[in-house]
Amino acid sequence: MMKIIAKIKTDMPDKFGVPRQSGIVEGLSGKIVFEPEYRVREALTGIEEFSHLWLLWQFSESMRDDWSPTVRPPRLNGNKRMGVFATRSPYRPNPIGMSCVKLERVEFTKHTGPVIYVSGVDMIDGTPIYDIKPYITYTDSRPNALQGFAENYKNYALEVDFPKVLIDKIPPAKQAGLLGILRHDPRPSYQDLPDRIYGVKYLSFDIHFKVRNGVLTVIDVISLV
Repeated sequence: MMKIIAKIKTDMPDKFGVPRQSGIVEGLSGKIVFEPEYRVREALTGIEEFSHLWLLWQFSESMRDDWSPTVRPPRLNGNKRMGVFATRSPYRPNPIGMSCVKLERVEFTKHTGPVIYVSGVDMIDGTPIYDIKPYITYTDSRPNALQGFAENYKNYALEVDFPKVLIDKIPPAKQAGLLGILRHDPRPSYQDLPDRIYGVKYLSFDIHFKVRNGVLTVIDVISLV
């Protein structure tokens, strides 16, 4: 049986807007808080010698009893089916995600034990964590590996027009994370509706925006508290 060892706290309360892969939004941070049973300091001995970690986690918002052998990857405009095992779709026989994140620091507190601070996350707030492993370059990195259909989208990004009067509503330390989320286009790839207003939740804000001709323009920042 898989045991949940921790949960990660992030600035993303909903799935919409979460980066499609870990590491592409370096400014998006999180902190891993262990479940009481695993708040053991010795379990992290040596972890700070590594710069990056693998997180194995639960697609908690995509749980279902059935599964499909094919899925529609959003970067293929949602109209081409690929084998589920040839994608990183959350709709899988076992709802397990895998992310490579940067280890920023480890802190120890009386009430929560060891807490791991990371960046480059791609998980919603409260995502259950199954396991944590160190990233090791000489075994985990394959620079010459083929990227399949994902190769065509690795440099995809939007230009972001975020008026100063609006971005100033966001805490300065959190602005880079939000800009990264918007730059990587939160919309479903099959939607190209220039007059549609989209909303992505970040921290306690609802960010409203439009996209036209490769430019994402923020039109409002609404506080949710």
